[in-house]
Amino acid sequence: MLAVEGVHSYYGESHILEGVSLDVNEGEVVALIGRNGVGKTTTLRSILQLTPPREGHVHYRGEDLVGLGTNEVAQRGVGWIPEDRRVFSALTVEENVRISVPKGGDVDAAVARVYETFPALEERRNAEAGALSGGQQQMLAIARGLVGENDLLLIDEPSEGLAPQIVADVADAIADASREATVLLVEQNLPLALDLADRFYVLDNGQVVATGDTDDVSADDDDLRGYLTA
Repeated sequence: MLAVEGVHSYYGESHILEGVSLDVNEGEVVALIGRNGVGKTTTLRSILQLTPPREGHVHYRGEDLVGLGTNEVAQRGVGWIPEDRRVFSALTVEENVRISVPKGGDVDAAVARVYETFPALEERRNAEAGALSGGQQQMLAIARGLVGENDLLLIDEPSEGLAPQIVADVADAIADASREATVLLVEQNLPLALDLADRFYVLDNGQVVATGDTDDVSADDDDLRGYLTA
């Protein structure tokens, strides 16, 4: 479904990604792990063409996305759930969902789908999004990605700053979302990433340095944990 091939991306003259390659098959959850500042978010931004690569290719369903506008990437079914949980704080939960449905889509069906997947959001349907807990806002951000009719969701650091119990709720939300969409998950929480994902890539200093099946490793793996510490 997605193939990132030898991508080099820069911020100004700072060389952030140095030949990153990874792939995601349809129906998978793939985790991209590593400590802060190694290029994980830049990888997602490069896929979305928010930070267009200077070298390399990003193929989605066989089409090279490099050179397209970010809006064109989104129109092809690639959704982004950024790490800062971007919701419309002054709108209610339901209003946030409704405005995320593409033009011509069945809004009522989309809302019903969200509430079936995330019952906690139905309980707060008339609450302003800004009044939700961090975990509930993360659920709402994921829900908005789903109703956008996205086949691929790029989810960036969903557990950052959340209490352990809320992290468990968000993990359940991502698991529910993965039944309907393929997921590329950026995450520093190693137990969470290994629990949710089928496969993983480790990024360090802008390069992929390890990859494997999550069934073959544990969160206590010294090598993996070493890539997550400064």
